[in-house]
Amino acid sequence: MSLVYRIGDRAHDLTRRGLVLGIVNVTPDSFSDGGRFLDPDAACAHGLRLIEEGADALDVGGESTRPGSEAVSAEEEIARVRPVLERLVPRAGVPVSIDTSKLEVARVALGLGAMIVNDVTGLRLRDGTGRPALAVLAAEYHASLIVMHMRGEPRTMQTDPRYDDVVSEVSGHLARAARDAQAAGVSFDRIAVDPGIGFGKSLEHSLALLRRVDALSALGYPVMIGVSRKSLFEKLLGLAVTERLEAGLAASILAFEKGARLFRTHDVAATVRALRMAEALL
Repeated sequence: MSLVYRIGDRAHDLTRRGLVLGIVNVTPDSFSDGGRFLDPDAACAHGLRLIEEGADALDVGGESTRPGSEAVSAEEEIARVRPVLERLVPRAGVPVSIDTSKLEVARVALGLGAMIVNDVTGLRLRDGTGRPALAVLAAEYHASLIVMHMRGEPRTMQTDPRYDDVVSEVSGHLARAARDAQAAGVSFDRIAVDPGIGFGKSLEHSLALLRRVDALSALGYPVMIGVSRKSLFEKLLGLAVTERLEAGLAASILAFEKGARLFRTHDVAATVRALRMAEALL
């Protein structure tokens, strides 16, 4: 059975191949590279470097969602991402995703040529008729969606998260959100899902989800995994942020073997090499 993810006018066949999304954080406080690319020119140059390293798409975000982070206004988020998108989209040559949960930010980004909306809140925002607002907007622009699961909000999400069965609860939530997106006009082949590793999950919850990526891929949508440099590797292996590459690659490749097909990462070149090797072997 084939697996297709449509971005813009291109249908990506993900049956046997994965896509790598390079992270471009335009924030002063992201856990890994906060502040390094706050300058628009620096952010654009970084994005272009990630494309040279093999990124299939870029994911631009103007608000940190690390545990404990505070929300910023839509105006501030737009002020951060607009100049980056204005510089990057015309030069990228690959699709650009906007990582946001705000309707106003997504509208600006799509108007500037972004092709994907990556919503870490799993389409929580609703319009006046109860429909998922970001999905309605994506349908208007014929954009693709990445729908992530997050329990709570970044400021408090890691305060004693609890589940009866994390795999079934997360997969059930993602299935409902994806169906809502389709009802709002987004086609099935433009939707991907993300279990949100480390977003409102303990170490044990995140490991359980990584072990059961097959249960998520059974939903029929491409599954995105984002474990790049995350704190689960500190909790499990005692690794500092700068020491987590190999652990992240191991988790990503095992997730690929279980059906994941999108990989959001800071470390594009290494991820691309590992993924191409895994594809050849599997």
